[in-house]
Amino acid sequence: MTVFCFLKKFYNEKDIILHKKGTARVRQKIHYLDYHILIPYLLLVVFGIIMVYSSSSDILLVNGFKPATYGIRQAIYALVAFFGFGVPIFALKIDVFKSKKFVVWFFMISCALLAFLVIMKIFKGSSAAVNGAVGWINLGFINLQPLEVAKFALVIYLAYVLDRRDGKLVKGQIVQNLSHPAILSAVMMCLVIVEPDFGGTAILFMIVLVMFSVSGVPTSIALRWLLGIIVIVAAVVVLIIIWNPKFLQESYQFQRLMSFLHPFELEKKGGAQLVNSYYAIHNGGLVGVGLGNSMQKRGYLPEPYTDFILSIAAEEIGTLGAIAILGLLFYLMWSIMEVGLYATSQFNALVCFGVTTILFTETIFNVGAVLGLLPITGVTLPFISYGGSSMIVLTSCVALVLNISANEKIKKHMEESVA
Repeated sequence: MTVFCFLKKFYNEKDIILHKKGTARVRQKIHYLDYHILIPYLLLVVFGIIMVYSSSSDILLVNGFKPATYGIRQAIYALVAFFGFGVPIFALKIDVFKSKKFVVWFFMISCALLAFLVIMKIFKGSSAAVNGAVGWINLGFINLQPLEVAKFALVIYLAYVLDRRDGKLVKGQIVQNLSHPAILSAVMMCLVIVEPDFGGTAILFMIVLVMFSVSGVPTSIALRWLLGIIVIVAAVVVLIIIWNPKFLQESYQFQRLMSFLHPFELEKKGGAQLVNSYYAIHNGGLVGVGLGNSMQKRGYLPEPYTDFILSIAAEEIGTLGAIAILGLLFYLMWSIMEVGLYATSQFNALVCFGVTTILFTETIFNVGAVLGLLPITGVTLPFISYGGSSMIVLTSCVALVLNISANEKIKKHMEESVA
């Protein structure tokens, strides 16, 4: 009901499918549910709960807590996400998300939450930081991560703006039509990078890049953007490594970068996570040592239930099991992207591509960090890693795509009936 309470500020009850008149429409949507999206999502959530319990139980027990604490919390997060956000978002009319009032308020609230973190950093300094960054707001029952809300808000905002500019992104008018969304997106990214959260900033940037590219911008221009960005980022990284500035050497983020480059040499100064991730994957082999039997989760790999949960999964259920998890994730992404490819509405297509970008970028960053192919940025594995904010937002994203898919199928069925 949380979603409805928020939306009622801007819409009459007739716009929200809650009353008897809308029951038939909800039932109709259920009839057109896309199980290629729903089933992988449910399997990932269930397996995530199991892995959170398995990877956290030993640490909790050693520290005097009940071993099932985090597993139960993850299950509660999943239920709240599904019934409190997923079901209502699936039931709502798509027009609600295309409304200027909703888009503006959602974007402004997400930016306000990010700005609040910046204020916390200014006044509280390092005392408010966790792992070198100020990224959470403690609400008591949950640590809200504004970045997660910002990802969803950015997708909705860009889908709305780019839908209204459909057909206008031609040579000579691109800068004029994209300058406003680009500036607001840059403001959001600046708020995130000050935390500092480089992984989160990169995800937001990828959302902007992909959604701009698929909105009608000529392919040659989009490719030039991408190539230019890659060159700039690579040049900055190389410059930092060569320069090795003293004022950065003590920072948590710089130590993570150095640990990525020299994990075994810097094992005692930050490389322990990556080294123990290697050990976990090696110990697991192809079929694993058995669920619950990981050694690395017993104090060797810090916080194994968050961004390195895939390492524990690889150790317990083997490389084949880890590949199966990633296979489900990529199948879910493909199914969502397929809805976007065949969508009859520009807004619907852009939302699907935006959601796919979130899932793809988070997965690539997480897997890359676990395998030592990318620096550790603290990005979690979608639906598998422990976290309430991520679960709620990603479930909301999936629910919106299911809503879009059902509406597209209903529209197609009606057109075929008329024909």
